[in-house]
Amino acid sequence: MDDRPIGVFDSGIGGLTVVKEIMEVLPYEDIIYFGDTARVPYGTKSKETVIKYAFQCIRFLLEKNVKAIVVACNTASAAGLDLIQQSFDLPIIGVVEPGAVTACRVTNTKKIGIIGTEGTVSSGAYERAIYNIDNNVKMILKACPLFVPIAEEGWQNTDIAKLTAEKYLSDLKDSDIDALVMACTHYPLLEQTIKEVMGEEIRLVNPAYETAKVLEQMINSNGLKNKNPHKALYKYYVSDNPVKFKKVGENFLNKPIGWVEKIDIERY
Repeated sequence: MDDRPIGVFDSGIGGLTVVKEIMEVLPYEDIIYFGDTARVPYGTKSKETVIKYAFQCIRFLLEKNVKAIVVACNTASAAGLDLIQQSFDLPIIGVVEPGAVTACRVTNTKKIGIIGTEGTVSSGAYERAIYNIDNNVKMILKACPLFVPIAEEGWQNTDIAKLTAEKYLSDLKDSDIDALVMACTHYPLLEQTIKEVMGEEIRLVNPAYETAKVLEQMINSNGLKNKNPHKALYKYYVSDNPVKFKKVGENFLNKPIGWVEKIDIERY
């Protein structure tokens, strides 16, 4: 048994959808979350800068004595997860591969849609991950940048969200995909709206949930599970604007966030 916390980091608030799934899948695990809100978004930065930021986030989490780390950021996962895993001596997982594996498993037509931010779509991360699993799969990619501010404003179940989704997803709906990957940590908040637009026959893949399941397997296989039934402790750190993080984050988690601390990430 290992009662140390799990570390999770993201470029901002979106990684809280991953935290929410971890809370459900691993209810007795303490979690430390860091959101790099001073330097968000990572998607507009160079690969070298993103890796530098990721290393700083990990060094901060290691200071908190975490036993495993989730890179809950599509951009950071895409930029250099292999290098990150090789550079630190503890289990580390990203969000890209779990979503890719599930998409390949659930598709029957071998035609998959992928929606994400401009940065994630242009990175080719999901294409590479899916081709590594099955190079016969065909993909249609679509950037849906307005989904991020809609989620952060809490407008995910409004007419604004529905109209935006209809505009973005019309080409995907008219295609013959049978699986759609929500390749941005913000997008699970719009899952119901996306499902209404795409129809029940399209299988939505939520990488946040799939990552939590992979984490569970990793924790169990490495003997790191906290088997002591207790009320889990959750701590949140940001590099800027803790007030906004708390307000928006409570919408993402659908529960109160009691305590947020601002830290100087540049020290790491």
